[in-house]
Amino acid sequence: MITAQEALQRLREGNQRFVSDSRGRAPHTSPSRRLALAEGQEPFAIILGCSDSRVPAEIIFDQGLGDLFVIRVAGNIVAPSQVGSVEFAAERFGTELVVVLGHTLCGAIAATVEQLSRPRELQSPNLSSIVERIRPAVAPLFATELKNNPQALLAKATRANIRASANHLRYGSQILEQLGQKNQLVVVGAEYDLASGVVEFFDGLPEGF
Repeated sequence: MITAQEALQRLREGNQRFVSDSRGRAPHTSPSRRLALAEGQEPFAIILGCSDSRVPAEIIFDQGLGDLFVIRVAGNIVAPSQVGSVEFAAERFGTELVVVLGHTLCGAIAATVEQLSRPRELQSPNLSSIVERIRPAVAPLFATELKNNPQALLAKATRANIRASANHLRYGSQILEQLGQKNQLVVVGAEYDLASGVVEFFDGLPEGF
């Protein structure tokens, strides 16, 4: 299994290929690759990303079958099932890198901002469950001047939610926290720009990464 630092470099290089439209990893989706993975997998990174159709992790990082263990949920929130999925992959496969991947103009973040600005009673209980998990990271921003700048507020809220989700994984699971203390797991936060295609890793990067 490759190290967290090596995994992050592989993701960066893959994203650069995606942005420059120089992708060429056909062998990683070939029938022989599929057959080789039938007996098991060794994903080099765990991605907790948003369900948004414009942010498929394998494509934006130019990876193939068996490379990434991907968990997708609206707003890249962290609930028990997501924590359990990350624990499973980290323990079962020894994967050392977890990336919490948010993106610009996220609808789940926008819905949370709208709910905090103008509460709606008709919001479904299921959507409310997502909003309520995002709310703690976003609510403090309404006490700042950002409340008068909707565009800037949404941008800051997106990053605040990514940081909150990453911290939840680092410290909200005894299993993941212990792996981190043993230098066997690194959790970083990243944001994908829908317009440019660039992924920026900005949260939790150890020195030298």
